[in-house]
Amino acid sequence: MNIKLINKEVYEVSSDVTVVFLKKDELTECEYTDILQKAGFKAEQDTTCFLYEKGLLFCGVESKKSDDLRSACACAIKTLKTSNFTSAKMEVISKSTIGALVEGIVLGGYEFNEYKSEPKKSEFKEVLLTSNDIDFGNLESIFNEALVVAHATNFTRDIVNRAPQEINPQTLSHVAQKLAYENSLECNILQEDDLAKENMGAMLAVGRASVHGSTLIHLSYKPANPKKVVTLVGKGLTYDSGGLSLKAATSMVTMKMDKAGACAVLGIIKAVSELKLDIEVHAFIGAVENMVGGNAYKPDDILVSRSKTTIEIRNTDAEGRLVLADVLDYAQDKVKADYIFDFATLTGACMIALGQYTTGLMGHSHKLKHDIGRAGSDSGEMISSLPFNRHLKKLLKSEIADISNTASKPYGGAITAGLFLDKFIKDENKNKWMHFDIAGTAYTETPWDCNVYGATGAGVRLMSNYLKNL
Repeated sequence: MNIKLINKEVYEVSSDVTVVFLKKDELTECEYTDILQKAGFKAEQDTTCFLYEKGLLFCGVESKKSDDLRSACACAIKTLKTSNFTSAKMEVISKSTIGALVEGIVLGGYEFNEYKSEPKKSEFKEVLLTSNDIDFGNLESIFNEALVVAHATNFTRDIVNRAPQEINPQTLSHVAQKLAYENSLECNILQEDDLAKENMGAMLAVGRASVHGSTLIHLSYKPANPKKVVTLVGKGLTYDSGGLSLKAATSMVTMKMDKAGACAVLGIIKAVSELKLDIEVHAFIGAVENMVGGNAYKPDDILVSRSKTTIEIRNTDAEGRLVLADVLDYAQDKVKADYIFDFATLTGACMIALGQYTTGLMGHSHKLKHDIGRAGSDSGEMISSLPFNRHLKKLLKSEIADISNTASKPYGGAITAGLFLDKFIKDENKNKWMHFDIAGTAYTETPWDCNVYGATGAGVRLMSNYLKNL
């Protein structure tokens, strides 16, 4: 789908359909009030009324703010794609909302149909955004930035949505290498022999039963004079069966999404490099497949991590934190960063605590939490902080090793997982690190906001906004 920004008033631009966003209190002032009322249209959020013969698509919104416009725009695109019209236009209300319109169009119109033998074809091809703003050059810059971030989000969605027989640790490494080539990034891949030399006993144990060798991916974006250095770490479980602590059959479906943290990190560095931000970014990914076999790691095993911390295994389905433990330790040794952010579909407990629409944020720095929370509000990604406390930390105590990979009680599971990762953050980096649990937000089977079925690309818009304003 093509999307353009045009420096004209909406009535000066020709298209098949005009999209109009209406609030309830504007309904009575509309030229087509009688027709809309007869159609039962009440201008409620995310409702639409298509006057086909007049080429008008009315979309209900609670307000003309970004969040409401983004969601309504996604609904409008879905409606337009089912019609035989080829083009539509809509007016840009303000500079602050143009990004939301772009995201609603690009993200709401996203489809992943590569596995369909006969994918549905749409006649709809083009959206025209119109504005006669006197500062059109600035508006155009915001528009182009929004397009970069939206396409990076869809890039992330594409990788997450790919089937596990297609994406494994080795092929995910190939995706990273291709991105590095296309975006002029530095790329280094550590294979299992390299991981063994780095003494990554925790990460290697998780992938031991897979026929696909585990890898550690390191991508670097290095502008000439960076203002800051940022490390991103992603959990890349290309498939998670749960290991010997086997998941229930219903829980195993969709486990291709357990690589969403890694894919988000790829999407973020893609956006950063295309926006040409003056921030040095390093992306570290632990790419592993957690499978069942005669050589699988077991409950009761004691693993020795790269940091030499010993870990008692009580549940092989708590595997992501084991991978991240080694990757975080490696990343801290390789790069002296100003900020360290990890992204992981880490715990179902986070979804229980916050629902499926909100990412859990954990760490020690109140300022970082505040700044990231603001970036979440600006980008349309919902963030909520989950607090560490010393009492939950006690639940990770092991009688025979330095730490257990699961808590002794089934409460506060998202926080105890975050506290486990905290064990592997060096003291000098405690206030530089934040953990993002995207287990609920990374994948959906029910469309919401600008998210369609499947991967959402959680983390890309949020971190792109944060880094842009760093």
